[in-house]
Amino acid sequence: MSKLWGGRFQKSTDTMVDDFNSSIRFDQRLYKQDIEGSIAHVKMLGKQEIIPENDAKLIEKTLCEILTDIEAGKVEFDIAAEDIHMNIEQILISRIGDVGKRLHTGRSRNDQVALDMRMYVRDEIRAIQEMISSLQLVLINISKENMETILPGYTHLQKAQPITLAHHLMAYFEMLKRDKARLDDTYKRTNILPLGSGALAATTYPLDREFVAQELGFASVSLNSLDAVSDRDFCIELLNSLSILMMHLSRFSEEIIIWCSHEFQFVELDDAFSTGSSIMPQKKNPDIAELVRGKTGRIYGSLVALLTTMKSLPLAYNKDMQEDKEPVFDAIDNVKMCLPVFADMIKTMKIRKENMYQGAKGGFTNATDLADYLVKKGIPFRDAHSIVGKVVFSCIQRNIGLDDMTLEEYKQASELIEEDVFTAISLEECVNRRNVIGGPSKEMMTKIITLNEEYLK
Repeated sequence: MSKLWGGRFQKSTDTMVDDFNSSIRFDQRLYKQDIEGSIAHVKMLGKQEIIPENDAKLIEKTLCEILTDIEAGKVEFDIAAEDIHMNIEQILISRIGDVGKRLHTGRSRNDQVALDMRMYVRDEIRAIQEMISSLQLVLINISKENMETILPGYTHLQKAQPITLAHHLMAYFEMLKRDKARLDDTYKRTNILPLGSGALAATTYPLDREFVAQELGFASVSLNSLDAVSDRDFCIELLNSLSILMMHLSRFSEEIIIWCSHEFQFVELDDAFSTGSSIMPQKKNPDIAELVRGKTGRIYGSLVALLTTMKSLPLAYNKDMQEDKEPVFDAIDNVKMCLPVFADMIKTMKIRKENMYQGAKGGFTNATDLADYLVKKGIPFRDAHSIVGKVVFSCIQRNIGLDDMTLEEYKQASELIEEDVFTAISLEECVNRRNVIGGPSKEMMTKIITLNEEYLK
């Protein structure tokens, strides 16, 4: 079979070169975007009288039929046709003959593939944002039920201060809000029509690019044809946004893995979201969380791969840029696998509230509150810090906690300490006195959750 571009060639392409050069194995997923873009293009060609109106309508009708046949599994793509663009054009020509050859008037595969990728990325951004919203809803629902579930907050993985599970989970909610916002920004810079840029220098035909942009839902058209065909910033931005999203899921996964351990026992994953050992009968492994953590490196790899591919390319299009698709496709596929299974894993896990509470009682998580108590009695904070540090050291030597001390022992540290100290250092008081915006108190978390429910709507 002769190539659609083969006029200047005297020999057939080597079969190994055909296989090496072809991208149809992976870019066939762009069939819908390619056909929709071609329909908008041919409508414009007819409207502008660049090709006869009847030819434009026949091409549009046949493209719709090809789309239906592809989705019904009736089309087999040809590796010799190289890519999805040439495959669809070849099928079109086989069905309507010379009329089909008019479709490619006024465009190049260079601006065609840039269009397809932008349309594909737009669609996938919205799909991923919906999945993020579903995970956020899970976090809100669990948080609403756990505004009084106290657990230790950590710095340096050392117990620091008491917080609530709601406060902890809603930290990840905020991260996911930023992830969605980054994807919104990526969408804005993706939503620019490159079609009409030709191979690199636009075209002599009187194209109506604004008409095509409106047909395809683009916010604007590209202003430089060289840039439009050679730009993959939007793909790199997408991979960057997905890398940060996966970094957040990986951090969350790490905590779930730790919380599942025998040493913590803060949560227990549902059997449906755990696996066992081939040799150790007692094992219940958090494999889902571990896989999410592991796949994060894979998404990072996609980002670095595309950055490396693009780093030395002169203007305009180069065949290297065919390597943009597999990293983008792989990253999208894996993120879309991770988000729903992660959300269901979190939704079904059992929360061991008593273990969390006992965890917060250890490690002197109320020491800062004891220092704050002394400050409110008039002692400068640095002096209060020193007094409490000595009290903690004494407790460590005696293997007791701050609430195990007697009032007489406290008075040896400072005469200003009264009976009310025991209320001040209770875990519930430690949490609920932190009633500033962003704090863990029940009152504040109720307000924040209500705000975020409105945000989700």
